[in-house]
Amino acid sequence: MFGRLMPTEGKFFELFNQHADLCVKGSKEMLALMTNFDDLESRVHAIESVEKQADTVTHNTIELLHKTFITPLDRDDIHKLITRMDDILDLQEDAAQTISLYDIREITPEAKRLAELCLACAEKVKAAVALLHNMNNSREILTICEEIDRLESDADHVMRAAMSKLFRDEPDVRNLIKLKAIYEILETVTDRCEDVANIIEGIIVENA
Repeated sequence: MFGRLMPTEGKFFELFNQHADLCVKGSKEMLALMTNFDDLESRVHAIESVEKQADTVTHNTIELLHKTFITPLDRDDIHKLITRMDDILDLQEDAAQTISLYDIREITPEAKRLAELCLACAEKVKAAVALLHNMNNSREILTICEEIDRLESDADHVMRAAMSKLFRDEPDVRNLIKLKAIYEILETVTDRCEDVANIIEGIIVENA
């Protein structure tokens, strides 16, 4: 059934891939920011720029959804997938702006590790989305979704350990509050990636 619907509107998959590319790009910029604070404002601006590009892709996807009579996936699934993907970059932008606004001068290894996991999750989202146009890829897609779940679980463990260390060792209450906020935002990025994986798994069940 899915194959018969494919010719009606492949543009949706192009838009999904565009957005997934931007999720990876934004995650790479975030990791670069966490690795080197020498050019903080430039990095923040770069992430904001990527987020705006992703907003445009999201808008174009929803606009196309309104104009398309027969869609290759369930309309609600298309809407949920693109908006959940957009949440990933919204949170990346939140993290970057929070670092700038809070005037954080030094990042912790735990925050950098969370940024690494965010990038790993985004890369897996990109891989799954790239295969979504063909349900013959369903087994491979589900394997990737399982990997996203595992990465999200890893981020949970890093987050808990980071919080424990922070409350145990950080003497400056203001710095504790700042770092706690960063940890929470970055961990939530991986949650949103897991949400995307769950939506994709649902699409596979409905269409494979």
